Amino acid sequence: MTDKRKPLYFFWTPNYWYIWLFLGLLRLSFLLSYPVQLRLFKALGRLMHRFDTRRKLMARRNIQLCFPELSAKERDALVLAHYEALGASLMELGLARWKSHEEVSAMSEIEGAENLTGPLERGARVILLTGHFTPLELSGRVMQGICPRIDAVFQMHPHEFLTEILRTTRERVAESTIESSDVRGMVRSLRSGTALWFAPDQTVYSKQSMLITFFDVPAMCNTATTKLAKMGRAVAVPWFLCRRPEGGYKLRILPALENFPSDDPVADTKQFTAVLEDAIRRCPEQYIWTYRRFKGRPEQFPDAYANLDELK
Repeated sequence: MTDKRKPLYFFWTPNYWYIWLFLGLLRLSFLLSYPVQLRLFKALGRLMHRFDTRRKLMARRNIQLCFPELSAKERDALVLAHYEALGASLMELGLARWKSHEEVSAMSEIEGAENLTGPLERGARVILLTGHFTPLELSGRVMQGICPRIDAVFQMHPHEFLTEILRTTRERVAESTIESSDVRGMVRSLRSGTALWFAPDQTVYSKQSMLITFFDVPAMCNTATTKLAKMGRAVAVPWFLCRRPEGGYKLRILPALENFPSDDPVADTKQFTAVLEDAIRRCPEQYIWTYRRFKGRPEQFPDAYANLDELK
């Protein structure tokens, strides 16, 4: 697959100036201390919550489906906390892009490092299996100290400049970034002995997508990890980065999935989904809820995002 990259200076035309302005302001914010930055960007998240009506309603519907036990007031509070986490994620993009390894390590804690270092020392090929949490861009930098060779799978953003910003940020740690449709590139990465950073929890429309429950709600889920692990002869090690309430980060690395990959991609995906759901319950405000997680289901299922105005 031909991957035509464009250097960041390519995007100097006026239609990109607002992004350059944001990057400049983000860079200047690092003159502030981390606690002040965190409060500032959470406040920005609350401002986004006030005006981002469409995505806020999608988050409310997703949380309503996944956490029916919560009252309406509790769900609204969770949506607001989620927007604070989205605001903090903008700061974390800057942390991932500009902070040194020593600075990132000083604000981070790693639990279960042996679950990754053990397989690597035995020569196993490893898929680093994670989900879309708001500190996602920082997670590779935290992992860097115990896993020096990482390739990162990424999904093309509709905005070309943002794609390059995200890719070059991940390349602070990743030896290469591989587009999510480039299966051959992923397999080559695994067979070279490089750990592969892969987040398969968002919906795909292909033969690799199957109807599986997510928080007991039918959802289209990506089952491609089984095929990828078989082709790359790899084990799958789940890992999740969570922002601590007091600030800083905790990276949890779990034992490799058992009997994975098997001959049943649905069973394999259910196993990872159970692990992912547990990680979400630990810090629910930090999972990406502003995404149409329940889209693309067969016609016999109602459109989860119809009548969103009733949630206003």
